Amino acid sequence: MAARMLLGQCLKELGFCHEGMIQEALATQQESGKRIGETLLALGHIDGEQLAQGLAKQAGLGFVASTDLKPTSEALAKIDSASARVYAVLPLRVEGGVLFAALSDPLNAGMIEDLSVTTGLEFDLAVAEAGALAEAIESSYANDSAAGRDALDDAVSEFTAVGSKGIDLEDKAAMASAAPVVKLLNFILYQAVRDKASDIHLEPFEDDFKIRYRVDGVLYELKAPPPHLAVALISRVKVMAELDIAETRIPQDGRIELSVGGRPIDLRISTLPTMFGESCVMRVLDRSVVSLDLDNIGLRQDEHAVFERLLGLPHGIALVTGPTGSGKTTTLYAMLNAANQDDVKIITTEDPVEYDLEGIVQIPVNDEIGVTYARVLRTILRQDPDKILVGEIRDEETARVAIEASLTGHVVFSTLHTNDAPSAITRMLDIGVEPYLLTATLEVIVAQRLVRKVCVDCKAQYVPDDKVVLELGIDRDAIAGKSFFYGKGCDSCNHTGFRGRVAIFEIMQVTEDIKHLVLDGAPTAALRRQARADGMRSLRESGLLAIYDGWTSVEEVLRETM
Repeated sequence: MAARMLLGQCLKELGFCHEGMIQEALATQQESGKRIGETLLALGHIDGEQLAQGLAKQAGLGFVASTDLKPTSEALAKIDSASARVYAVLPLRVEGGVLFAALSDPLNAGMIEDLSVTTGLEFDLAVAEAGALAEAIESSYANDSAAGRDALDDAVSEFTAVGSKGIDLEDKAAMASAAPVVKLLNFILYQAVRDKASDIHLEPFEDDFKIRYRVDGVLYELKAPPPHLAVALISRVKVMAELDIAETRIPQDGRIELSVGGRPIDLRISTLPTMFGESCVMRVLDRSVVSLDLDNIGLRQDEHAVFERLLGLPHGIALVTGPTGSGKTTTLYAMLNAANQDDVKIITTEDPVEYDLEGIVQIPVNDEIGVTYARVLRTILRQDPDKILVGEIRDEETARVAIEASLTGHVVFSTLHTNDAPSAITRMLDIGVEPYLLTATLEVIVAQRLVRKVCVDCKAQYVPDDKVVLELGIDRDAIAGKSFFYGKGCDSCNHTGFRGRVAIFEIMQVTEDIKHLVLDGAPTAALRRQARADGMRSLRESGLLAIYDGWTSVEEVLRETM
């Protein structure tokens, strides 16, 4: 079998670039970790169509120009809209039992086998430019939304019909590859990405099977499919994630990489055995939904100034605290993005690495083979970094190595699970960190929460009643002249009244007075009082300012703060 040509060689043979451009891209690629084609594209050495032609030559496939992405109605009828968007494939025409189709990523070609099962046709593939293909898919299926809503009913009826014809319902592999199951899961994935869901929950119970999405931190339930579809649907997820579908007694973790609407989507899969079957949760990592920019995460002007000072420190530790799902990682990524300059070496160690940051070296933790936070962190110190991100301080060993890194001239960013900023100091002391080491290295603690933003398309002003004012813990006189808003609900926000989320912060700078209290063994309450005296704004107070600015509602702030 002949060795596969390198993409750079293919592009050279096509006359689109020369050796110097490829060497420059290879050097850049070592820092960014991106594919060579994406790097050449980012450097401006090739355009999208040239990259598509290079990928086609490398994969031994044909190339289809953007002007030729004109599907026939017969071809479109062979692949449903959700599947086309999930697999990033556009059916063009049908000839003699062969479906001619375009895709942008030849590495996705293996997944076309699934569509071959659902259509009953052989595929003849060609590569198209990614942006043009995404536009063609959207325009070709623009009037197909109603068909998508019937996906569940179609899957139920088809699956029942197939089962009645003799499919072995104990054969999970057969069920997972059944056409209606493939279509249904594609529809679920497409709708989740379209609605910007962060998680998809597939949950079997004794008498029913629930499918729920988490959007902006709140769970919404979809129309429930029949319980007998649970095994087939979860088996389908496990097949896509390359998990063992025969093993249902132990938890399993995996990942699925997809391209939906031209955007790369990473799904982190977790299965868990329950009393009534396996529960499956899919974490949706879609970078296009997350803004990794300090200017867009909700910082007020004075808070932004603190972050800017923090990024300029020569050494020290900065902790971001909050419960799971409060946006800690996004805040840290935004800080690293702001600090990411040519003269700054940044290394992260994370569990898992959630988003690829160009120019930053990112290392995944794997406890099963001994690649722990503490072990990786010790190795990182020999890699000459300026700034280090430790995904989470979990134990005394990790905390000690982080402090050691700070004492040797590095800035260390990390997260901790505490309810507010002052509690982080108590938590670090409980882990086993000596007070004198903590006061010598800790610079700032940021506690945060995410609150849903009032939908701008249906925002309405109102006057809160006395009960609400009492719950907020403020005087009626304090809100004189202040504005309060809520969302009426519209198509833009799926009639929830909210669209998107914004962070509210409690920023505690470790002043000399606080250091003295820590060394004296003062309780958390005393640390909180001193931090307030030093100018710290509590989460509730930050929430009130967000209400007055019209960003969020009273209910959201009451739900997230004390």
